[in-house]
Amino acid sequence: MNILVVDDEKEIADLIELYLKNENYNVFKYYTAQEALACMEREGLDLAILDIMMPHIDGFTVLQKIRETYNFPVIMLTAKEEEIDKINGFSLGADDYITKPFRPLELVARVKAQLRRFTLYNQSSKPHEDTIDFAGLMMNKNTRQVLLNERQLSLTPTEFSILWYLSSNRGKVISSEELFQEIWGEKYFNSNNTVMVHIRHLREKMKDSVENPKFIKTVWGVGYTIEK
Repeated sequence: MNILVVDDEKEIADLIELYLKNENYNVFKYYTAQEALACMEREGLDLAILDIMMPHIDGFTVLQKIRETYNFPVIMLTAKEEEIDKINGFSLGADDYITKPFRPLELVARVKAQLRRFTLYNQSSKPHEDTIDFAGLMMNKNTRQVLLNERQLSLTPTEFSILWYLSSNRGKVISSEELFQEIWGEKYFNSNNTVMVHIRHLREKMKDSVENPKFIKTVWGVGYTIEK
């Protein structure tokens, strides 16, 4: 697995590299966004860890460049704790977000969870299990192509996974806890609004209203559902 690590703080980048290499990952480490962007064009990457606050070109810009072409998972790394930074990151296509200072083993666990989820949803399976087609929504798990009324949707890997899981369980109410644990592979905390943010962006891309949704409906106090 090839992992891109970009952080202008040399000590942090070196520490992340050390822990990832201990897990036998192939690490491409850079201290500037310019070098990282050049690497993206040369190497086949499976995941990226991006620091947000970098000189000249910030992590959000690098994330935008990644999402123009690639759908591999991206973890944002930053010293900022403001909620708006998390929302900005998710809206641009980030899959996870971790705040400095962090425990290296926690970061490694997040990396493993993202790679496991991404690999799971890209594995080949039986033909009838590879596609979902209902109410004008067509999804292909192998190509990760999503069409809604013949209009192509550009979804992040996490958004695709959420929509696939809800669509695969049509008629069932899925709690935020179940959705979080299924997609992120981690324990859910009540204060975590990650699921809500991703659902909001999914609705925006699908042009699905909150008041009268055609697809993702909120069951207040329980979770979300897509009706049959």
